[in-house]
Amino acid sequence: MFIIWFKVIHIIAVISWMAGLLYLPRLFVYHSEKSNDESVNVIFKVMEDRLFRFIMSPAMMVVWFSGLVLFYNTGFHLWLIIKLTLVAVMTIFHIFLKKCVQNFKNNSNKFSSKFFRIINEVPTLIMIFIVILVVIKPWS
Repeated sequence: MFIIWFKVIHIIAVISWMAGLLYLPRLFVYHSEKSNDESVNVIFKVMEDRLFRFIMSPAMMVVWFSGLVLFYNTGFHLWLIIKLTLVAVMTIFHIFLKKCVQNFKNNSNKFSSKFFRIINEVPTLIMIFIVILVVIKPWS
């Protein structure tokens, strides 16, 4: 019963983290297109900062904690190690987004809206591979 609750917590945290990973780059698209309008610029800065600090980062930490508990409980399987690697890549993407939030905050964004439209697909692709691994469980 204990592990089932960790699975529930893990799934809720994954959904929350993914929502932020998908939404924040979309905010960057609009922010980079409207960065000359100071009143809009301030609103985007607040939205991006709050999304990152109050939703995405706590969710990521819960994903890692609950995921490692589940990993320990499940044992070492190749599909789980690959999943863990993909979650690490997603975490690197998360850290990159933090840098982007800071750049927008300091009015030093160097990326175009087109760049943010493209990178917005990164978490989607990683998520697809993770879901396939979790459901199919190859090599187990």
